[in-house]
Amino acid sequence: MSIIRRPSADRGREKISWLDSRHSFSFANYYDPRHMGFRNLRVINDDRVSPDAGFATHGHRDMEIISYVVEGALAHEDTTGGKGIIRRGDVQAMSAGTGVRHSEYNASQDEPVRFLQIWVIPTEAGLPAKYRQAHYSDESKTNQLRLLIEQDNDAITGDGSDGNALGINQDLKLYGSILEPGVTLSHSLAKGRGAWVQVVNGDITVNGQRLESGDGVAIEDVAELKIDAAAKSEFLLFDLA
Repeated sequence: MSIIRRPSADRGREKISWLDSRHSFSFANYYDPRHMGFRNLRVINDDRVSPDAGFATHGHRDMEIISYVVEGALAHEDTTGGKGIIRRGDVQAMSAGTGVRHSEYNASQDEPVRFLQIWVIPTEAGLPAKYRQAHYSDESKTNQLRLLIEQDNDAITGDGSDGNALGINQDLKLYGSILEPGVTLSHSLAKGRGAWVQVVNGDITVNGQRLESGDGVAIEDVAELKIDAAAKSEFLLFDLA
């Protein structure tokens, strides 16, 4: 059994005039060979972008890119035709595949935006580029694990329609949850699978390991997770091959 905490304060950080970003894993100018990702999970950046600022058009390829908006509004546009404003509760999943260019800007001139940018290594290179987006209300995540992302297969549409999960080109399930104090959730892991839990806000305990806002934890060789909250808490759970 292995449960290794990644403290919020130990993450990499990039702070410039319009961006304050915390990196759970090595990214851009932050490099730590001990923290290059976990299984197929490669990047978790907790980004805060100032009003009327953001990431100008830039390119990606052969990566699955997920954005999870915590607060504010994020304007997105990409070369697959995906375009719009995503707000709290909105999740986007973009397969960069053979190549995509996109921009992400704070859609407000007055309020900051905070979102988690997540990169997942795809099953194979050279897959078609694709954009997907869906909304998952706070109510749908309260005191339960709400499936947000899972691998594309014939049983799901992969586009978030009718409350389905968004599709991704990797054997991964991503759950979101908002846990009230005193509530306990359980999640079983199949043999050979691992988990990463990322706390967005709050104070939770995962199999006896306390985690606070910004903390993450890598979990291996555990059959069942037990998660409880000491305060109202929001977190993401990655179930990984």
